[in-house]
Amino acid sequence: MIDIEKRLPYNQKLIERAREMRKNMTYSEQKLWDEFLSDFQKIFQIRVLRQRPISNFIVDFYIAKASLVIEID
Repeated sequence: MIDIEKRLPYNQKLIERAREMRKNMTYSEQKLWDEFLSDFQKIFQIRVLRQRPISNFIVDFYIAKASLVIEID
């Protein structure tokens, strides 16, 4: 197994909006983070990014090692 984090296009213009969204997560996003993802990253030592700017979008959660995007809508 190759342990390489894939790099996706990062949109600098969305950084401020992503920060705002991290501070004001929806109820569903906050619940998923509090009850699962924050512990998941500690236990498995896999970084989970919240409100990550990728290309022209801000995804709710992104796990680079798994090339996984999680959107809660």
